[in-house]
Amino acid sequence: MKKRNGILFFAFILILSLVLAGCNKESSSTDKEPDKGGTDSSENSAGGTIVFGRGGDSESLDPATTTEGESFKVTKNIFETLTEFGEQDTEVHPGLAEKWESTDDGLKHTLFLRKGVKFHDGTDFNADAVVFNFERWKGGNKESFYYYNSQFAGVLEGVKAIDEHTVEFTLSRPLAPFFKNLAMSPFGIASPAAIEKHGDKFTENPVGTGPFKFQEWKRNDRITIVKNEEYWQEGLPKLDSVIFRVIPENSARVNSLTAGEVDLIDGVNFSDVPSIEGNADLQTFFRPSMNVAYVGLTNTRGPLKDKKVRQALNHAVDKQALIDAFYAGAAEAAKNPMPKMIAGYNDDVVDYEYNPEKAKELLKEAGFEDGFEMELWAMPVARPYMPDGRKVAEALQANFEAIGVKSKIVSYEWPTYLEKTRNGEADAFMLGWTGDNGDADNFLYVLLDQDSIGSNNYSYYKNQEVHDLLIKAQSSPDQAEREKLYGEAQLLIKEDAPWIPLVHSEPALAGKKGITGFKPHPTGSDNLATVELK
Repeated sequence: MKKRNGILFFAFILILSLVLAGCNKESSSTDKEPDKGGTDSSENSAGGTIVFGRGGDSESLDPATTTEGESFKVTKNIFETLTEFGEQDTEVHPGLAEKWESTDDGLKHTLFLRKGVKFHDGTDFNADAVVFNFERWKGGNKESFYYYNSQFAGVLEGVKAIDEHTVEFTLSRPLAPFFKNLAMSPFGIASPAAIEKHGDKFTENPVGTGPFKFQEWKRNDRITIVKNEEYWQEGLPKLDSVIFRVIPENSARVNSLTAGEVDLIDGVNFSDVPSIEGNADLQTFFRPSMNVAYVGLTNTRGPLKDKKVRQALNHAVDKQALIDAFYAGAAEAAKNPMPKMIAGYNDDVVDYEYNPEKAKELLKEAGFEDGFEMELWAMPVARPYMPDGRKVAEALQANFEAIGVKSKIVSYEWPTYLEKTRNGEADAFMLGWTGDNGDADNFLYVLLDQDSIGSNNYSYYKNQEVHDLLIKAQSSPDQAEREKLYGEAQLLIKEDAPWIPLVHSEPALAGKKGITGFKPHPTGSDNLATVELK
């Protein structure tokens, strides 16, 4: 996450692959059912069950078919990727691939796979399984495999098994964040046998190689995962099971934690942090910030087609008031689509100041002196970057009303909300993004490039000049050049105003005092294999 020096990308990867080592072999212990009531440890120091309270249900348990964090929160513990991130950063480490090598031109990458790893259904993890997964993602339509199409489509020419434990990737052009992309949660390697067995129902019957196995999903209530007794990392996982419980209201989750009904929660209101830290039985955790909350302005709808209208709406929003009211001051106003910790962030961009009069002037120039009406879609779930979607929407509604724009607040259940915004059905909509790999490409290209329309570019923003800059940056092995190109792209994006960037936050979580080994990850996908409750 603390990136990036000026050495060549591919030289960096080769050095990194030589110095990093992975764990291997397997573990064994007694299989036991989750402790349904269930927050006490067993008689041994390890084991037992933790209940993780969260704001919303998962959309899918096939990580390749979703883009939302509540799904990855679960799938990160069921599936594993070829490369992995560090405990609390986005440095690349070995995962299901123990090491790798690349050609000087960056067009071929050979990965050497870990031996002796099995999927939860007992079938072997091998090169054929890797090829099967990538061919599945490549062969599916754009609406099925959003992340594959935003990260690899048009660049990954082929994947082939060299032998049982060696796989070769061939690219049409260099892809600087290639190994970072492989570590992202959507590219968890699934059991080919399970996919063929379950078909479309694989989203409800996930089978990977991870530290936990899927057991049960009660929609809008709970998901239970249990210990993988044959996990290849010795001594892991520590727990016997994890139950992810849906508790939509932030305050209700805090109450459940205080009452001992759950062991760990996310989406903690910043105003609740002092009282939690004052409770001797509880503790707080803070996720390293790598996010942005924004209002998307669908560039293809009504008045929002006009850049001046989008600029006016930017001038209408009082970001500091939002920070004071909903983040207890524990957030930073956003002016770019990515946070400062991402290499390539352009601090020279000047934000749209809060200026209702300037907003009215721009509306008049655009032919909307008397304002207009639109829908403002409010997030129905609390997210790390959006503690209370409805209340933030009401504050935004008042900001817009002050410049003559009347906005009707609309919301849907979370999966429906995502589908409809992805399809371009909203006027203005609230969303956010937690970075997947710590690279600028994962913010700018994934969220705002024209190639990503229909996947993660919900605002339907198009700018050919921006696209050319992002493709050039994606293809360059020179990190300094990449950062320069990303800086230029941010200036153009700011002028076009496809979004209203709101804030970057440092999300708060809380848990029982006895929880150890929990290390919130900046991507929002937490590996719970090392967690214990004593």
